[in-house]
Amino acid sequence: MESCRIGIVHNVPRGGDYDFSASSEDVLVQAGAVEKALREMGHVPFLVPFTENLGDVLPNLLSLDLRAVFNLCETVDENPRFAGHPAAVLELLGIPFTGSPSTAITLSTDKVLSKKLLEASGIPTPRSVPVTGKERPDFSVLPYPVLVKPRLEDGSIGIDQESVFRNEGSLRQALDGLLERFGDLLVEEYIEGREFNVSLLGFPEPEVLPPAEIVFDRFPETLYKIVGYRAKWDAESFEYGHTTRVFPELPGELAGLLGKTARATFDLFGLRDYGRVDIRLGADGVPRVLEVNANPCISPDAGFPAAAAARGLEFPALVGKLLDFALGRA
Repeated sequence: MESCRIGIVHNVPRGGDYDFSASSEDVLVQAGAVEKALREMGHVPFLVPFTENLGDVLPNLLSLDLRAVFNLCETVDENPRFAGHPAAVLELLGIPFTGSPSTAITLSTDKVLSKKLLEASGIPTPRSVPVTGKERPDFSVLPYPVLVKPRLEDGSIGIDQESVFRNEGSLRQALDGLLERFGDLLVEEYIEGREFNVSLLGFPEPEVLPPAEIVFDRFPETLYKIVGYRAKWDAESFEYGHTTRVFPELPGELAGLLGKTARATFDLFGLRDYGRVDIRLGADGVPRVLEVNANPCISPDAGFPAAAAARGLEFPALVGKLLDFALGRA
């Protein structure tokens, strides 16, 4: 392949005393790894920070004469409402980019809209109730315990053991503080069971990669089995050290069911190139979609590259495939 000028568009970590700096700063790890892989392939990469100041971003993008762009933005200036804006800007400029279109990123980032779409399509998902503004909805449709999630955050921001409530009284007591901190919320039934991350890769037809199971190793009964912020980002926490990713040999029927659910979800949300669907398998054997990630982390040690490696595709080859998908749309 000829040498190409390739942009790597990424959000800018807030830094300082930001409560969620670990997840925020991970994008720089992703960008550095992609940059290294592109250089090794003979391409000329350019890191392009993306902020709300389009007066700086647009001239930068336009002046670089880029053949394609890796879109690594998960937020803009730590505002998840703008998660789809970098893709939208690239679409308007006519620059091919890796990953999902702006509509898919915007939709999958919004947990309330995601729920409505899943429910309307008939894809199983845990029951939930949205909480917006000062409204106090009827929670009687939900069994307890329940898990409270910020409507728009990603990377498990705002989700930890303290996000699980055993009864309506404790839930209502906590709502004001959670709304003040995170804005709109989604209250979702907690389902005990096995958890799987199902990654998909390919364009125009995605392939289901080997499902990863999240093993909650030696979790005491006092802890709920959830992949919260500490499990992902706090290396000193119990959850981080005891939440592991494995790629088990699954019975064919179960593997097929997980793959079918993930593929239907991928198509429903209009994902492209790559994505991940998180699924909880309850005691009834029904796979329920927890989250849809249109722009999963591709740091070399993250879940998506691990799934690709389980298929025999190491990180440099994965980067090359993603680039090929984008260049094929040039």
